[in-house]
Amino acid sequence: MPVITEIEDLKRIYKRRVPKMFYDYAESGSWTEQTFRENSSDFDRIRLRQRVAVDMEGRSTSSQMVGRDVKMPVALAPVGLTGMQHADGEILAAKAAEKFGVPFTLSTMSICSIEDVAENTSAPFWFQLYVMRDEEFIANLINRAHQANCDALVLTLDLQILGQRHKDIKNGLSAPPKLTPYVIADLATKWRWGIQMLQTHRRTFRNIVGHAKDVDDVSSLHSWTAQQFDPRLNWDTVKNYRKQWDRKLILKGILDADDAKKALDVGADAIVVSNHGGRQLDGALSSIQVLPQIMDAVGDKIEVHLDSGIRSGQDVLKALAMGAAGTYIGRAFVYGLGAMGQKGVEEALRVIHSELDTTMALCGEKDVKNLGRHNLLVPKDFEGDWA
Repeated sequence: MPVITEIEDLKRIYKRRVPKMFYDYAESGSWTEQTFRENSSDFDRIRLRQRVAVDMEGRSTSSQMVGRDVKMPVALAPVGLTGMQHADGEILAAKAAEKFGVPFTLSTMSICSIEDVAENTSAPFWFQLYVMRDEEFIANLINRAHQANCDALVLTLDLQILGQRHKDIKNGLSAPPKLTPYVIADLATKWRWGIQMLQTHRRTFRNIVGHAKDVDDVSSLHSWTAQQFDPRLNWDTVKNYRKQWDRKLILKGILDADDAKKALDVGADAIVVSNHGGRQLDGALSSIQVLPQIMDAVGDKIEVHLDSGIRSGQDVLKALAMGAAGTYIGRAFVYGLGAMGQKGVEEALRVIHSELDTTMALCGEKDVKNLGRHNLLVPKDFEGDWA
């Protein structure tokens, strides 16, 4: 077991062990990747306010996200193709989240199905939904999530049209990977990954294959997926999904104060300030940069979460101190998963929790729920002066 002291340690092991197309899938953004980079670098602009001589005994990072008790206000974000980062990846990540005491969110575009995860875990998990043209398939998908006891539906709003990610196109991304000479040469150096994948039967999008009409194999899946993301999605559509789902509804992909206000009108329980990890609209502002204006607009009326760019417990603290009630990690847990499976995800959570706890103490706080702007030093021009 290597010594893991930071998320970057897991990333280095991850890069050595996972095929290039799947590493690039996680570690990339759209177009020039400006937003992908600034999601992380903008956290570095915020400084922490040190306080001393404060009794730090009995600290607590426990909180709630949409009414659910959590060991720390961090959920595992929905990440597509997680089961290609490591065999049975979604199951292993869900087990790690359950063991640690934080929510796991399963992507529509997962390799392991809703039923796979439900059969292998006991804690309720969240299900992330993409809006697609096949309304019968979506209705069945929602029902399957309900039957699996998912206690929140995370409706993603920022993928009506797929942003171009150059690396995915150049790598010929697919699940399972197409065995071109280039891919075979790469896989030959990733023998550990290959052995694990040979030991599972879960190698394609199991939420879709066998469930969507006329999608019975990889060939039909590709043609179906290419035309399914629904560009007609609008706020009336969101209202309809609110009616179909009688549990917690979280709207993901909010990056504008006006859209945050509209989320109030449809009866959402929470919103996620997110730019899809910099994978959709390149040139958009980072999530942490727009968080203050969204908090000003709706912060006391709806629960606000944040994802995109979080790589440490200090990032989590900064988001919480800026007003978020919860955060999500995507790439950070994927690094751990690809590096060491379930143990790696547990390590990622342990690292982030330790960093959050220690930083909170050094900022003079004993309870994560007491974090606020008083713990931060934020540049006066942080939000920008945009015309």
